[in-house]
Amino acid sequence: MSKVDMSRLNWKKSGAPVSAVPPVLGPTPPLQAEQGEDDRSKDAFFAQVGEIAEAMIARHGSEFAIGTLVLAAKFVAEGRPLVNRGAGAGGAANAAKPV
Repeated sequence: MSKVDMSRLNWKKSGAPVSAVPPVLGPTPPLQAEQGEDDRSKDAFFAQVGEIAEAMIARHGSEFAIGTLVLAAKFVAEGRPLVNRGAGAGGAANAAKPV
């Protein structure tokens, strides 16, 4: 069996006869009657992250946005707090700092 992804081949450029072009068959995604509450909640959070990322890019550039999102992902993976919820929280001086 070939490991070539047949759907990515350009058969018109290859000069292969039309009869040699295999039909593109693949799994069809199941139809969803309606989106569940969990999916709607995830979509809303993803939209919020997107808005924040766009704001960071506009103000400080894409490298800052990428670095911030990667650092946040690292904190989540390590189970570290992303914000300091102690006394006087809300200022940048109280934010958790990377080690």
